Amino acid sequence: MVLPIHLYGHDALRQETDPVKENTEALQELIDNMIETMHNAAGIGLAAPQVGRDERLFVIDVTPMAAEMEEDDEPVPPQPMVFINPEIVEEGEQEVDMEEGCLSIPEVRETVTRPQRVRVRYRDRDFNEQEIDAGSVLARVVQHEYDHLEGVLFTDYLSSFRKRLLRRSLRKMTEGDVEADYPLVAQGDEPVQAR
Repeated sequence: MVLPIHLYGHDALRQETDPVKENTEALQELIDNMIETMHNAAGIGLAAPQVGRDERLFVIDVTPMAAEMEEDDEPVPPQPMVFINPEIVEEGEQEVDMEEGCLSIPEVRETVTRPQRVRVRYRDRDFNEQEIDAGSVLARVVQHEYDHLEGVLFTDYLSSFRKRLLRRSLRKMTEGDVEADYPLVAQGDEPVQAR
């Protein structure tokens, strides 16, 4: 089932998440719904807070970026990936600038500086412990989605000047005045169907 994605300004996006304690049918259904929602919105990552949930969980599918990863000599793990209770245990020293966007902030893309590599410990969909050394696009997406679990948005990394330039667009989003090809929900509103 495709879930509505919460827009910039919604309280759900600023809430920290709670660890997932066990693998349940409800968790598996949520994972399925999140993957379907991410694919429906043509996204490459989606975190639980973006669909109004407080589980410490995100999903990724970097298949559309596989060619770029291969150019960077980065292996592409089987996709989609499920990260339950992720923890970034190590960050590389080298940082890179890259443009980012977010399904909760449609039509806004900005350059963000992040570590080029991260090591992440997490549980996979089967609740097995995993650890992965991610670089390139995968590292970027992992960090972006991990931030969602901490109540942080990519716009938080922008300079005050860039934020001022985006003020009108972001204010319109908080009011639900935005178009997207997937269902959205603004603070205090019922889900809005894709336009």
